Amino acid sequence: MQNLTELSVNATFPKSFSMIVKVCVVIPLFCLFLCCIGIMLQIFASHRQFLDTSRYILFAHMLVNDTLQILSSVLLFLCVMGQVKFPLLFCVPLLFVSTGTFQNTTLILAAMSLERYVAIFYPLHRPASWRPDRIWIIVLSLWSISFIFPIIEFSIGKHNPAVDVLSSNLLCKATAINSSPTQGLYRLAVNVLFFAVVGVIILFTYVRILLEARKLRQDRASVSKAMHTVLLHGFQLLLCMLAFTNPISETLIVLHTAWLAEDVAFFNYFCFILMPRFLSPLIYGFRDQNLRKHIGKRFLCCSKTDEALFKH
Repeated sequence: MQNLTELSVNATFPKSFSMIVKVCVVIPLFCLFLCCIGIMLQIFASHRQFLDTSRYILFAHMLVNDTLQILSSVLLFLCVMGQVKFPLLFCVPLLFVSTGTFQNTTLILAAMSLERYVAIFYPLHRPASWRPDRIWIIVLSLWSISFIFPIIEFSIGKHNPAVDVLSSNLLCKATAINSSPTQGLYRLAVNVLFFAVVGVIILFTYVRILLEARKLRQDRASVSKAMHTVLLHGFQLLLCMLAFTNPISETLIVLHTAWLAEDVAFFNYFCFILMPRFLSPLIYGFRDQNLRKHIGKRFLCCSKTDEALFKH
C-alpha cells in the first residue's frame, strides 16, 4: 500500500512542477506587459498632443483591446492549469471577450493603415470620421463588428440540454460552447475573412503610399515614414496570424518529440498566441519617436526617484 502511495506521489510531482513552471513563466511576463501598457496609456492621458491625433487614439484603443485579450487569455489559461470549473454563465463572457478582442486587433490594424493613407492623400480635407474628434465613430464600429461574430457563432451551435447555465460547472474552454462542426467551420471562415480583408487593406495602402513617395519631390520624409508605419502594421498582422499555425506546429512536435499533450498546448499558446500579443503593441509603441521620448523620460524619473530613496 505504501509503495502505491509513493508511486502516486512520484507520478503527480512532475505534473505539479510542470504546472508551477508554466504559471511562473506566464505571470511575470503578463505583469511586465501590463506595466508597459499602463505607462503608455498614462502618457496618452497626460499629454494633449496624443489625444489630438487620430493615429495615437487608434493605438490607445489597440492597447486597451490587447490588454483585454491577454487578460482574458491568461485567466482562461490559469483556470485550465488549475482545473477550475465554474458555471457557463461566467465562462461564456470570458470566451466572448477573448474571441472578440482577438478579431478586433486585426480591424484596428486595418484602421491604423487607412488613417496613414488618409493623412497622406487628404492632409487638408480629411473626411470627418477620421478627425480626432470623430474617430470614436470608427472605433465604436470596429468594436461592434468584432463582437457581433462571436454572438452569431454561439447562437448557431447546438447546446447540450443536460448542461444548465447556472448550476453545471465545467472547465472553461472554447469547446464548451463551440462543440458543433458548423461552429468550427463558421469560426474558420470568419478568421480567414478578417485576415484576408485586413491583409488586402494593408497591402493596398502600402502600395499606394509607395507610389506616392516616388512621385513626390518634397515632403518625402513624412511619406516614407507613413510607408514604414504601414509595413509595421503588416508585420503586426503576421504576428497575429501565428495563432493559426497551431495545428502545424502541434503535428510537428508530436511527430518528433515525446511531449505530453498539455506541454504541446502550452508551447503553442506561449509561442504563437501570447508572445505575438505581447510584442505587437510594444514594438509599435517603442518604435514611435514621440512616444519613445516620453517613455524614456518616465523611466529616467523612476530611476532618479529610486536613487533618492536609497540615499535617504
